[in-house]
Amino acid sequence: MFPENRVRATPMRSTNTRIIPLVLCALLISALGAEPAFAQPADGASPHAFQVDGDVAGTHDPSIIKDGDTWYLFATATGPNHQGELPIRCSQDLHQWKACGYVFPALPEWIAKELPGTKDLWAPDISYFNGEFHLYYAFSVFGKNTSGLALLTNKTLDPRSPNFHWVDRGLVLRSQADDDFNAIDPNIVLDSEGRAWLSFGSFWTGIKMRRIDPSTGMLDAKDPKVYSLARRLPPNNPPADTLGLPGNWQAIEAPFIVHHEGYYYLFVSFDLCCRGIKSNYKTMVGRSNNVTGPYTDADGKPMMYGGGTPLLTGNQRWIGPGGESILQQKDGDIIVFHAYDGKTGRPSLQISSIAWSNGWPHATLEDSPRPQFK
Repeated sequence: MFPENRVRATPMRSTNTRIIPLVLCALLISALGAEPAFAQPADGASPHAFQVDGDVAGTHDPSIIKDGDTWYLFATATGPNHQGELPIRCSQDLHQWKACGYVFPALPEWIAKELPGTKDLWAPDISYFNGEFHLYYAFSVFGKNTSGLALLTNKTLDPRSPNFHWVDRGLVLRSQADDDFNAIDPNIVLDSEGRAWLSFGSFWTGIKMRRIDPSTGMLDAKDPKVYSLARRLPPNNPPADTLGLPGNWQAIEAPFIVHHEGYYYLFVSFDLCCRGIKSNYKTMVGRSNNVTGPYTDADGKPMMYGGGTPLLTGNQRWIGPGGESILQQKDGDIIVFHAYDGKTGRPSLQISSIAWSNGWPHATLEDSPRPQFK
């Protein structure tokens, strides 16, 4: 069965033969006063936050996809005593989640040799094209741009299948200390012509993009250009950088691009994650007619000049929403992200439906009032 996906090399059709029973079930659930697992908001409707339970605490930088009747969510491992790298969570309904393993039992030896000092793997990105699932992920030393992006592929995400096997494709892209970018937070998007693009970046000069050969998942030698998509602008009299590292005003990361009704939408995270209740992460968005930009926000300000329209900001219950990924589905687009518990500071999974209104996405955070749109 083809998975519902975020990238579209070729048009995909659902092979689910239970569409009519599912619709009837959803109508029955609605009539009984309960909320179905997901539903496409009508244009102008408000987004809604999903109630999530189970193994959701500790989720960071989530990336989601559906294979068969199961949603699979990949994330960064958190906490000092985590087991395995790139943990996986599974759900049948987007509400109840359970831990269902991890990609690596430990840091791969080749990464330890490539970048000594690496302790964890970060920010996985799961997609499906060219007949395989592609899992891009980052390795780095916190606060430095000596980083790398690597790739794994698999025929299926169902561990019960005889075809389940992660193939380590190795290094895709490195950044070095003398580069003006940081090769973390990967995301793959296929454009309207089926060409694959890899966006990435954190701090330094912002969000970058390279073209990918979809047959290999590696950089496309035909297009060696590094495209620039978004960055922050310095404030008046910015403070001096500390120890040669970029200042907090340069905080932009976690790019994610989707194609929707003729536009490419670039979602990013502004400001600082990973500080518990002191985190001030927020999710911003801009759009472009072309996958390589230029991207502008709803006010027309270019994202290369600090532009970005707020999509998710914190509230008293949940702080610092970011590290987002989007899943486009026939039954309704969703955004998954992490936010920090306002009391404990620990990250946890959050899911919101996406309501599209006047060409722009809208999402919400648990315990935030639902916005209303004309």
